[in-house]
Amino acid sequence: MPTTRRRTTGPAGHAYRALGDPRARPNLRWLRELSGADPGAIASVLSELDGFAAVEAEIRRRHREGGRAHYAQFRAPFEAYALVRLLRPDHVVETGVSSGVSSAHFLLALRQNGGGTLHSVDRPLPQRGAKFRPNESPVALPPGRETGWAVPEELRRGWDLRIGASEEVLPELVRELPSIGIFLHDSRHTPRHLTFELETVHPRLAVPAVVLADNTVWTGQAFPRFARALGWPVRRRGRSDLVGLLRSL
Repeated sequence: MPTTRRRTTGPAGHAYRALGDPRARPNLRWLRELSGADPGAIASVLSELDGFAAVEAEIRRRHREGGRAHYAQFRAPFEAYALVRLLRPDHVVETGVSSGVSSAHFLLALRQNGGGTLHSVDRPLPQRGAKFRPNESPVALPPGRETGWAVPEELRRGWDLRIGASEEVLPELVRELPSIGIFLHDSRHTPRHLTFELETVHPRLAVPAVVLADNTVWTGQAFPRFARALGWPVRRRGRSDLVGLLRSL
């Protein structure tokens, strides 16, 4: 009996399979809520990702070589790509890089846009030994790796990667920028730290701008409180604790 090959369906299907993360299938509703774009425009930018399946496979290969075949990485890389393509920001800021899954997709989209800069802030956490232990943080750097170790070399040109504590680096970075079109918090997940980062970037948020925060199960009401004070609705990615908001006015 002939073997039936499983078909890849949906936008970015080939890229999704190449990356190999079952959580990475794009959430179209969340993208519509955060971008304000129509479904046709969203489908168009997501379809571009199938042309970069080799990049996704390279990211997956680097994770395997680093001992992270089932890495707890950023779960919405394709939405990150699409938001940059749809909003076309001059400056994207993220805190927390680890292997660089979100970074790679921000960089890829900026390259497609033909301009714009990714500014990343990271305080590396080295792995304690030669082998990854079950009780270690999944964001720990494998031996011999540096921040962003899964980002393909071809995407690194023009990347503003700053190493240090967010409390020290982020305020200085924000003062240098005229605007921030997309901000992603994925660093230390405490209510106090998230509030600090949101309040730091708020004065530079462009119109429109998207603000994202991952792992909000650990940060309590910090993100909803920030959004409520400004009158911006919080948009949750499905049932996950990855949330965002759109500043449209």
